[in-house]
Amino acid sequence: MARGPVRRRRSTAARRARRLRQARDNAVLLGVAAVIVLVLLSVAVHWLAQHLLLVAVLVLAGAGAGVAVLRTRVRARQRELDTRAAQLRHIGPFLAMSPKAFEHALADLCRRDGCTKVSVVGGAGDLAADVLATTPTGQRILIQAKRYGPRTFVGSQDVQRVNGTYRDVHRCDLAAVVTTSSFTKAAAAFCAQVGIRAVDRRSLARWAEGTGGPPWA
Repeated sequence: MARGPVRRRRSTAARRARRLRQARDNAVLLGVAAVIVLVLLSVAVHWLAQHLLLVAVLVLAGAGAGVAVLRTRVRARQRELDTRAAQLRHIGPFLAMSPKAFEHALADLCRRDGCTKVSVVGGAGDLAADVLATTPTGQRILIQAKRYGPRTFVGSQDVQRVNGTYRDVHRCDLAAVVTTSSFTKAAAAFCAQVGIRAVDRRSLARWAEGTGGPPWA
């Protein structure tokens, strides 16, 4: 009857001894790892101290390469914009565009003439905004694009929707409706009354050619 407790005590003592040995082994391993890390850090610091000039040259070379890549991308983007803008120097291309392409073309004209923060936002639920931009004088302008055929006119309801959203919804200072066609008399009169820029086909052609001012001028 007395052997059971003795065996249990020996088993418990053996487990404790194994745990102690494992703890000591882990401590030794951690100590060795810490020493290795310290040695590596020391070697790295010593190497950097001995090759500080080389490191500085490499850092400057990397920064220079990054700046060169950025400049190349900026120049490429500007050339692309200049190419697209050059294609819009007369009214012909506008008449062959889809409504979405027309929106992007107007955005390109805005960029060409110095606007910043230009974005094409037209689509379902656009609330009468196709292009938003900040003019060179810092004013925010909304442009509603109407790529219509010659027999379809911009009506008073179209410009009334613009008037109802460009200030309160889009937080813009100016609004313009640009079309490849023309405006009804009622629409033109409403634009004149409330200060919306009405840009018809002739005005668009002059803007594109550079012989007339942009809608915010």
